[in-house]
Parts: sequence; C-alpha cells; structure tokens
Amino acid sequence: MKVIKSLLVLFLVLFTTNSFSQLIIDADLRSRFEYRHGFNNLFPDNADPAAFVTQRSRLNVGYQQEKLKLFLSIQDVSTWGDTRQILLNDGNDSFSLFQAWGQIFLDQNWSLKAGRQVISYDDQRIFGGLDWAMQGRFHDAALIKYESEDFKADIGAAFSQEGQPNEGTGFNIQGFFTYKVMQYAYLKKNWEKTSASFLFLNTGFQKFTGVDNDEPDGTFYRQTAGSYFTFPIKKVNIAGSIYYQFGKANADTDLSAYQASLEATYKPKKTLYGLGIEILSGTDQDGDDKNKSFFPLYGTNHKFNGYMDYFYVGNHANNVGLNDLYAKVVFTTGEKSTLLLKGHYFMANADLTGDEDKYLGTELDLVFTQKIIKNVKLNLGYSHMFASESMSLIKGGRPHDNTNNWGWAQLIINPNLFTTDFKKENE
Repeated sequence: MKVIKSLLVLFLVLFTTNSFSQLIIDADLRSRFEYRHGFNNLFPDNADPAAFVTQRSRLNVGYQQEKLKLFLSIQDVSTWGDTRQILLNDGNDSFSLFQAWGQIFLDQNWSLKAGRQVISYDDQRIFGGLDWAMQGRFHDAALIKYESEDFKADIGAAFSQEGQPNEGTGFNIQGFFTYKVMQYAYLKKNWEKTSASFLFLNTGFQKFTGVDNDEPDGTFYRQTAGSYFTFPIKKVNIAGSIYYQFGKANADTDLSAYQASLEATYKPKKTLYGLGIEILSGTDQDGDDKNKSFFPLYGTNHKFNGYMDYFYVGNHANNVGLNDLYAKVVFTTGEKSTLLLKGHYFMANADLTGDEDKYLGTELDLVFTQKIIKNVKLNLGYSHMFASESMSLIKGGRPHDNTNNWGWAQLIINPNLFTTDFKKENE
C-alpha cells in the first residue's frame, strides 16, 4: 500500500508542476453471481451445482501531458466470503497491480510504451484484454508505436523471469499461455469503410530436460501470423480473419495449424442480425504426423465459441479443433436495454477416435443488458448446452445426457471519479 500511495503522490506532483496536464481517475466495481451446472465441462453424475459471487474492485489513474502519458490500475479480485470478517490481513492475496505503464511521445507519430499493460487488437481473437475475467489479462512488455490518421504499427517485445538471478535465465513458471520471450509486429490500415490488419507473433517457451523434466534446457518457439479485415457490402458489414500457426507445439512436436472466420451482420433499424462461421484446425484423436491444433493464445476467448467456455478457455488445447457455425440476433427491448440471442452448432474439425460422429453439440446463449443510470448497468445471462455423445470423447468421458446449463447476473459500476485539466499561466 505504501508503494501505491507513493505513486498517487507522484501523479499529483506531476499534475501540478507542468504547464499543461490532465488527471483522470476512474473506478470499476463489478459483482457477478454465477450458477454452474455444466459450465466449462459436462456435468458429472451424483454432483451438486455450484454457486458463488465474485467481485472486482479496480481503481484507474491516468495522467497525461504533452510528451508523456502514465497509467496505473490497481485491483482486488475476490469471492464473497473467502476472507473472515475480522481477519487482520487478507490471506488470499487478492490485491494486485493490473496495469502500470508509461508512454513517451517522441514526435507527432512515434511513441515508446513500456510496463505492465493490456495488449488488444481487432476482434481480440489473438490479443485481447479478457475483460470478462475479473482479473483481466496483461503483458509486461515494451512497444514501439507509430500512428497516423489512417495507419498504425506496433512492434512489441517481452522477456519474462521469476526474479533477478546471477546465473542463467531458466524460467520455471509453466503453463500453456506463459511465455518466456515474446515478440510481435502489428500493422493496420484504414480506408473510408474498410480496414485490414496483419499480425506476426513469435512466442518462446522454456524447454526442460532431466529425469524429472525440471532442468531448463533452452527455448522452443511457436509463430502465429495472419490478418483481420472488415468491409461493407451495401448494408451488410463483413468481418473475418485468417491465421496460421507453425513452429513447435512443444519441445518435441512440430506444429502446423490454422484459423479462419467470417461474419456478416445487418442492422436495418433497431435489431441486429448476424451469421458467422469459425474454423480452428485440430489433431486427429487417433494420432497424426504433427500437431495440427490451433490455439488462440492471448485473446478474449470467452467472447467466441459459446459463453459456456467449453472451448479454448483454459481447455481444448492440442485437441480435435472446432467448426463453429453460429447465428445471433440483438433486439432493442427498450430505451436503455437490449437482448442478445445466440446459437452455436459445434463440430470437431479433426477425426474423433473410431470415426465417431463429429457433431459435438448445440449451445444457446441469452444475455439481457439494462442500463440503470449513468455508468451503471445490469447484465443477466443464461446458457444451455445440448451435448452429443461425441462431446464425451473430448471431455474426459463425462456423461453427455445430464442437464448442462449456466446462469449469471452481473452489476457493473464504472464512474469517472475525477477529471481535470491544469494549465499554468506563464510568469
């Protein structure tokens, strides 16, 4: 807490000592109740559903002057009741630093940005802020940025270590998303009603050896390259993407995988209609000569392939892939409310063992949004998965014919607490 107080004091000092500066303080408070009966995985026999309330309490402080921009975001993410009421210290260590970065503007177009930050592009399929998750997603990285009226380019890099060693660079924090090194280049061009972007991402992961596979032994790399585009056809808006992954799936297995998507939306008056398909390649369950499973590494994956998170949200890595055909309708139900209805038809992209039927199931998602007052809104959601027998083959053999549903309610309060500009008169 002393560090946070010192940083806030620094913001105030900078604010009052520059000829022109701006200080913005925002709050983000959200509470979400969830009822889980088959969320993320098929519901097993002889089990009880889960229910809980999670909360995010986030404070954002931004400061800007002519050549400098600073941003600090601190947060507490917890579950209601997980700390005893009169406990002296929060033993769950739920308090964290979400973002802390500085951006230096070198001239009108070029800038340098470094620190803990959200990296998010396009539809957030490959890089996204993952705002649905209470903790969000950040990167400790440095970026060189160029931006003009119709073109932008970012070149970013990161190098991860557990501490400050005197010998070696072994990185023992393991996980499918946890890279040791990362470099990327992102380019985007805008026209009047059309845009296109290109992304090249190189991620390196710690390689291990030894009897217990716990001795650092170099780095293996995977690459992701592709494009996202938008354009209109009369009154229909088209958006799509195509990406290819190659390099290494792990230290010993080659990777060759792809993703492709296309979505059309049409909004004649107050109702939006959408139809789309996404294909993510997979590996045959009975084996293949290489890994062919695409995985969207750092995106907002909850946004895609059904809100029940059966695919690519901490799961479905190195699996049979997915063909997702979906349709959606967003109704304007009032002056300040909307209702989303979305359906997904899921199929495995690669072959299942024994040539079983590739149809995995159908998911129905409903989300109602009501703006209560300024900066306050309520979301209500319900999802139901109608799973097939084949879904059991990719979900650990769990039964497919139990009821699988999920309901939730979320209150979001995100007001601006303080905004002011300061201009010191010349003496």
